[in-house]
Amino acid sequence: MPKAKIHKDFLHYLLGKTIYQNQSILYSTLLILFSFLSINSLNAQAIKVEVVKTENGYQFLRGGQPYYVIGAGGETHLDVVKKIGGNSIRTWGVDNAQEILDNAQKNGLTVMLGFWVQHERHGFDYNNEEKVKKQLEHFKRVIDQFKNHPALLMWGIGNEVDLFYSNPKVWNAIQDIAKYAHQVDPNHPTSTVTAGLDSLEVDHIKNRAPDIDVYCVNTYGDIGNVPNNIHKFGWTGPYMITEWGPNGHWESPTTAWGAAIEQSSTEKSEVYYSRYKKYIEAYKNRCLGSYVFLWGQKQEYTLTWYGLFTKDQMQTEAIDALEIAWTGKNPTFATPTITSFTINNQKAAENPTMMANTPNFATAITPLNCYQLTNCDSSNKQITYKILRESSDKKAGGDVENEAEEVPTKFKVSKNGKVIFDAPNETGAYRLFVTIIYKEKVAYANCPFTVIPNPKRGNGKKVWLKKWEMGSFE
Repeated sequence: MPKAKIHKDFLHYLLGKTIYQNQSILYSTLLILFSFLSINSLNAQAIKVEVVKTENGYQFLRGGQPYYVIGAGGETHLDVVKKIGGNSIRTWGVDNAQEILDNAQKNGLTVMLGFWVQHERHGFDYNNEEKVKKQLEHFKRVIDQFKNHPALLMWGIGNEVDLFYSNPKVWNAIQDIAKYAHQVDPNHPTSTVTAGLDSLEVDHIKNRAPDIDVYCVNTYGDIGNVPNNIHKFGWTGPYMITEWGPNGHWESPTTAWGAAIEQSSTEKSEVYYSRYKKYIEAYKNRCLGSYVFLWGQKQEYTLTWYGLFTKDQMQTEAIDALEIAWTGKNPTFATPTITSFTINNQKAAENPTMMANTPNFATAITPLNCYQLTNCDSSNKQITYKILRESSDKKAGGDVENEAEEVPTKFKVSKNGKVIFDAPNETGAYRLFVTIIYKEKVAYANCPFTVIPNPKRGNGKKVWLKKWEMGSFE
């Protein structure tokens, strides 16, 4: 049937007549109309994300197209995420969620929006029905507010709530949030994140939180066991690796005095590349993607253990490794590396020990990785050193820590990569840090050492460190 044509003057006449006859009816009608249009406009903004079963496993469809997550855990430097081949970011909470989602949209990225479901280890009681209900109502409002944002990929309901917990009712609380999300938001899947992987949590999530669509795992040194274990433990659906990176401090070798030995940035670069290729990308049929940790910087055991950026917001060499892994292309200019770092010719595993107030030396071998580039001038490298006390504020699960105290030290640079320095006056545990900067890219390493009394110059002042527990809190 042909569409009827209505002359605009006739419409003006009807509108004017309606206004004249009954203004209140018109205003009510317009209000309803505008409300309807606004709601539908918001709904039109949402890009539908589905988890679909394939012949070989599962995949995301976003806007009807296959979508594999190449992601970073963090909310800064979004332009760099995009530049090196990433397509998504992850948050742990909803602070500044509107700004984060908007910035992601501007950069062509999606967001796994995390809900910081309260932890039993922080004092939350999941037997307290009133508190659990208040938490649910809070996240209902969050879902209602952001469910139509075009950058939203998935709801991340809870992060490592299984860390040092005993009350499985937390999974029922997560189920209530996930169920509400499915009721009001048909466009986005739900997920929850565990600290590592074990069969008990898989059982709890399957039985207590059936509205969870994607099982997410934070894993570091154990990442190679996840593809087999997640199936072995009974999860038959899709999964993601939502934190991964170098070996965690709890699973690393230690010195004789209990200080965990951190990998150098060069060793971490090799780990980032190999773990992505071997244990994430190779299992695309069930692993829907990943979020590398940490896209930013934080104090966690040391200043440098997990951050892919420095405190000064410079890129570490591991970002180059991610670019190669994600795009298959080399970076456009060289990066500094550290192939060896010793104190008095001893590696960290050899327990470097020195007497208070005595001269010592460290050696750092720091070639450039030129990626077969012709223009690779190493004369612009800057090398700095500093000594920090071994941190006494060590916590679990990424909780906020205070930075270790720096010890003022004079360093004298010698030939062949050597630097000479005096041991601290006080006995105790320390770390020597080296940083190499080349064109805003950074390589780093640190070596733990201990200072003992010097019988010739006095015993010095003893530094007592707080004790900490190092359980498996992957």
